Amino acid sequence: MSELFKPYQLGPLEIRNRFIRSATTSYWSDEHGNIKPEIVDLYKNLARGGVGLIIKGHLYITEAGKAHTGMAGISNDQHVSGLKALTGSVHNFGSRIVAQLNHAGIHSIRDRAGPSIYKSEDWVARELSLEEIQDIVKSFGEAADRSMNAGFDGVQIHGAHGYLISQFLSRNVNRRRDEYGGNLENRMRLLLEVYNEIRKRVGNNVPVMLKMNCDDFSLRGFTIRDSIRVARAITQLGLDCLEISGGGVGRVEELTERARSTDPELAEATFSGHAQKIRQVTGKCNLSLVNKIRTKQCMEAIIRKDVTDLISMSRPFIHEPDLVKHLKAGQPSVSCTTCNACRAEKVFGKTMLRCHSKTSS
Repeated sequence: MSELFKPYQLGPLEIRNRFIRSATTSYWSDEHGNIKPEIVDLYKNLARGGVGLIIKGHLYITEAGKAHTGMAGISNDQHVSGLKALTGSVHNFGSRIVAQLNHAGIHSIRDRAGPSIYKSEDWVARELSLEEIQDIVKSFGEAADRSMNAGFDGVQIHGAHGYLISQFLSRNVNRRRDEYGGNLENRMRLLLEVYNEIRKRVGNNVPVMLKMNCDDFSLRGFTIRDSIRVARAITQLGLDCLEISGGGVGRVEELTERARSTDPELAEATFSGHAQKIRQVTGKCNLSLVNKIRTKQCMEAIIRKDVTDLISMSRPFIHEPDLVKHLKAGQPSVSCTTCNACRAEKVFGKTMLRCHSKTSS
């Protein structure tokens, strides 16, 4: 049997295979951040389809950190019962599920505030005070507590894609002159404090994970050199799994090519070249890779060549929630064509997350 389909030990947690459904927002919670019943069905279908580990679409840790309409929350105890129904439905079908904790920072729809004053063409974000930063660290910890009460098997810190922690890491956004800005050691301070707060709350028998950019792909932001140093620092603290992604504030699409591997077997995996560099400094920490991984041949090469330990995907599972079963039965690649209809302006944020392609089953 392929290594892809064998059980795997992810820190203190055993999962039934090497597949991760990367966190994907469903845009289908009410105005108070409570999930709707359709979301429970979505996750139940993923678990029924055989995914080893599911990462719940991002959850806001404070009301001020809400990124968009329809985002689910974990900012107060009223959110727990709905999330508990979701985790229970996943566990009933043998999958594991982790809560992704997030704060939108300058992209908040409630309070645009980040490491520094930041101006776009349409809005201006203010700078967080030191007291507010410490409150945010505490809020991540409280959200981790609620995650345990809701039945999640672990937590993932969202440190990618231009949200708050990613903003602090980026010299393009973070222009503070205190202990949270300037050199990389200061810019990573918030992330390390959040990790330590969460670990203190959940202990060592619960996996704590991080999703982090390997590169912002911006002209002046967070680079692979930075990513390597942050990866080394946080894995030395005991991180259980680092999910490697990419793209932050100021992203220039053409720059993503610098993250590819020169190995033809890994070519389709956009960030595989950067992942190979990160692997060299992360020791025993589990790694997962996401973005454009589409063939079983590439998935197996990623594992065989020790690029990462796990395979993360998002859009393929939107199109095909039972993808793992299909791949195990001999299907050579995902059926998703990356048409991006699920992210089209007319539906994204306006309807429940689903595949809109004509070939969708």
